[in-house]
Amino acid sequence: MNELKVFTIQKNIHENNTEVAAETRKFLNERNTFLINIMSSPGSGKTTTLVSTIQRLKDAMAIGVMEADVDSDVDAKAVQEAGAKAIQLHTGGLCHLDATMTKQGIDELGVEELDLVFLENIGNLICPAGYDTGAMKNVAILSVPEGDDKPLKYPKIFGKVQVLIVSKIDALEHFDFNFELLEERVRKLNKDIIIFPLSAKTGEGMEAWTNWIKKQIDLRG
Repeated sequence: MNELKVFTIQKNIHENNTEVAAETRKFLNERNTFLINIMSSPGSGKTTTLVSTIQRLKDAMAIGVMEADVDSDVDAKAVQEAGAKAIQLHTGGLCHLDATMTKQGIDELGVEELDLVFLENIGNLICPAGYDTGAMKNVAILSVPEGDDKPLKYPKIFGKVQVLIVSKIDALEHFDFNFELLEERVRKLNKDIIIFPLSAKTGEGMEAWTNWIKKQIDLRG
């Protein structure tokens, strides 16, 4: 296995984020690489869901992952072992990634041979929601243990994303979680959102999620 690359990204306050995001999408589109930005709270099952996703897609496409964290390289090693090309991005204490920082990660990762790249953003529901990273699609993950009231507390992220993954549905019986109420709250913020309930542990719902990814890439072909 190749040695994992760890890269410390720098924020450039002089760059226009909107312009850099547009340039990044153009750069990726020209190379037929599809970038998905994944955002969630810590402990939502983001890395576990990514690992399960990679295992299901790696034979059909070449996948890369940019793992953003304040420190550590545990998550990047996990996705690399699952079969993806991975790079660990250290943010130096910043709570989000913007387009400039994402572009630095893309340059370090190298995307020429990749069909799909996941950006696993910093774990929180506030800061990442405010920045366009240059991704083609934005995905939020909300786990069952976090509760169905999160759209009331953090409306911006649920209004921004195109996809919501409700993770850890295998734990539904142990928590007071009302899926219908969650969906009602989310759709008041974002009527066109696509919702995938799934469990990376049992595999339930994973096929619908991975088929959606395949469809996005096929549509670009």
